[in-house]
Amino acid sequence: MLIQLVNIRVAQGERETFLEAFRINCEGTRKEPGNIRFDLLCDPEDDHNFSVYEIFESAAALDRHRETEHYRRCVAMIEPITLGGRSKTYFEPVLIQDQALA
Repeated sequence: MLIQLVNIRVAQGERETFLEAFRINCEGTRKEPGNIRFDLLCDPEDDHNFSVYEIFESAAALDRHRETEHYRRCVAMIEPITLGGRSKTYFEPVLIQDQALA
């Protein structure tokens, strides 16, 4: 299992464009074989600071995700409106609610 947290800061005035791009990505990703969870989260103190919480069955499933049309379309839409690129942190499950995933 691969768990990834991606942080994305969006330029002022570009929140709606970002959300449109991520709707496309979320809808497509959630249908992918190998995707377990794909959530977009927003910082309650900064509505232009987002995190994407992703769980894939494997690194190979994440690699396949990065080849999809919805992912590439999202990235093309958000690259011009993000600040500082995307930071990614990877995690291993330790104590999680659904132990079947561990």
